[in-house]
This record gives sequence, C-alpha cells and structure tokens, in this order.
Amino acid sequence: MSNMRIQRPITDAWVAAAQAAGYPFNPDYNGANQEGVGFFQLTTRNGRRCSAAVAYLNPVKSRDNLRIITHAAVNKIMVNGKRATGVTYMDKAGRTHTVKASREIILSGGAINSPQLLMLSGIGEADQLRENGIEVIAYLPGVGKNMQDHLQARLVYKCNEPTLNDEVSSLMGQARIGLKYLMFRSGPMTMAASLATGFIKTRDDLETPDIQFHVQPLSAENPGKGADKFSAFTASVCQLRPESRGEIRLKSSDPREYPAIIPNYLSTKTDCDTAVAGVNIARKIARHAPLTSKISEEFRPHASLDINDYDATLDWARNNTASIYHPTGTCKMGSGKDAVVDARLRVHGIAGLRVADCSIMPEIVSGNTNAPAIMIGEKCSDLVLEDASALDGALMLARRMA
Repeated sequence: MSNMRIQRPITDAWVAAAQAAGYPFNPDYNGANQEGVGFFQLTTRNGRRCSAAVAYLNPVKSRDNLRIITHAAVNKIMVNGKRATGVTYMDKAGRTHTVKASREIILSGGAINSPQLLMLSGIGEADQLRENGIEVIAYLPGVGKNMQDHLQARLVYKCNEPTLNDEVSSLMGQARIGLKYLMFRSGPMTMAASLATGFIKTRDDLETPDIQFHVQPLSAENPGKGADKFSAFTASVCQLRPESRGEIRLKSSDPREYPAIIPNYLSTKTDCDTAVAGVNIARKIARHAPLTSKISEEFRPHASLDINDYDATLDWARNNTASIYHPTGTCKMGSGKDAVVDARLRVHGIAGLRVADCSIMPEIVSGNTNAPAIMIGEKCSDLVLEDASALDGALMLARRMA
C-alpha cells in the first residue's frame, strides 16, 4: 500500500472538521482498527497505479507456458457431462474459436460477467435458463442472485477558495498538472478517486463502522461528466454492509447482449436508515471548523433540506445516489442451496471449473474491493497448486500400485 502523493487544503480541512465533530484520526485504516478519518492508501508504485495486470501479469507474460489472447469475448463454457472442458470465444473480427482445458478453467469475469457466463453455459436457475432457450446443465439457483453493492450519496459544497475544479478548468491548468506528473510523479494525476476517507459508526451499538466517506477536492454532476465550473468539493458517503440484495438476469442467450442488473438498492429499512444517517453525519461534519470557513454554499443537498426531516432526506438520497462500482456476491461461496462455489472456489456439480473474483463473496466487504479481489486471486492460485499436487501424487501412487 502507498500513501497519497497529493494534498489539498479542502480535504485536509474535512479531516480536521471530522475530528472536531468527534471522530478520531486514523493514519492506517487497513491496520488493526478501521474506525476513524484520514487519507486514502493506494495500490501504486512510483506515483502510478499498480494494477493486477502490472503486478502479476507483466512480469511473467513472456513465459513459454502462457498465452494471452486479447480482444476475445467468451461466449460460453463447454461442459461434457459434468466436467468443464473448454471455452468458446469470439475475436474482434467476429470469428468463433474454441480453447480446450486439460485440467481446469478459472472464471474471473467479475460479479456481472461471471454469473452471466455460467448461465449462458447452462449453469444456474432452471426456469431462467429455459426462458432463454438454454439447456440446463447444472441446477444452481444461486447463480446471479445475492448481488450486493456500495451505494454512495454524493454531497457537494461550493467553496470560497479554489479547488481541483479550478485547476482543470483551463488548458494551462491541465498542462501544469501534466508537467508536474511527468517531472515529479506527483499532483492530481497520482490521485485516486478520492483523497480523504472515513470509516464511521452511525449508531453506538455497532461493533464496527457501517459507513465510509470518499472525499474529493472536486465536484461533478455525475462521475462520468467533467468537473463543475465552480469551486467545490464532494463528500460521498456509502453504507458498508447493505442488507438489500439484487440479482443479475439474462436478457437472452446472446453473449453480446448485456444482462439485466437489478440492484434493489435501499430495499430494507436498515439500509434506508443508514443512508439517512450517513447524509446527516456528512452535513454535521461540514458545520465544523475549519471547514465552515471554506464553504460558501451547501449546494447538494441545498441548505433548505431540514436535517431532521427523515422522509425528505431519504427522498433526496434515493435521487442523488450512484453505485461506487463494488458489485459482489453473485456466485456466492458456501454449502447451502443458494451457494455457487465451495470453499476451494469450485463450482458445485461441475468438475474442472472455478470462479475467482468478487462474485464469490457471501457478503460484501466493509471497504473498497480492489485489495480483496487481489487476495481472492492469490488464494485461488494456492488452491490450484495444492489440488494439482494432490492429483499428481494420487496418480503416481496409483501407477506404483498397478
């Protein structure tokens, strides 16, 4: 983990205001205690994001026993009897290819694509497969179910001093940012989605924090649009352990058609209560020094929203929230009827097939999902080696006894 290579007065002020509001400073939320406010830690190297591809794939991609095929969209997993034997995929020219597996297949499509590919391959809820004209190979009703995500409410405050909005508003400002990165590997281009964070309890009876803050020295109408044309910062807050469960459903048997994503956000009272409490905590923090001296207007929600009006705050939250892109749980690990994989990541009822991504989480983690996803990949590699070694040992013993 690396610390930020950038600081901004507005996010420093938010951390100080949160402490003034009674929340402790925590320099290492990945340590023994998660609770508190502080600054984000990153998976970076020399000011540049160190992705799983950079850390794991690049160092070994020249190996003779590794072939990487890009621009390849998998159509389905081939199953012979109750064993996965290969995959078919389509290249960018639209040609279909088949790759056969001598040992096993590891599916790492993520919480959206992994259940989609299982269902396209005949593994899932029988009725849904038949509705889409897909032969049922393995009845696993939990495929695509149990979807969980972190839903964030994005509060925006206009400021009476420049923020990153101002820095990126001109070509000259953008050039300065680029030059600083090229020369010193520092500045806004080394920044993650947020600078400051906080893990906080909405109720005293909780053992661990149930909300997380992502605080950014900029603002935008939504994450896909450019920065607003005024000085502002954003304090996003999300519920860490939502009770709401959604699902992924096929729209057709065509692998090129996106599946239906049905998140069912805020479908339980606990989730609604937590969303309202999180918004209110964010607003209370903004009313403490030194943040108060930097805020010129409570922009979203507007100051006219009564902090004590539960229904109005919940209505605002429902209309001003977005995914934080942490979908999980759709190929749940476990031993029950709703489980998809076992404790060794093997798909129930299908030999030679594992799933290794955030879809296998029975419950969403109480934080960002990047590091847990890497951990799942690490663990999967250990399991594959252990099982391969055990199989080789058994075969060797059988030959000796023959």
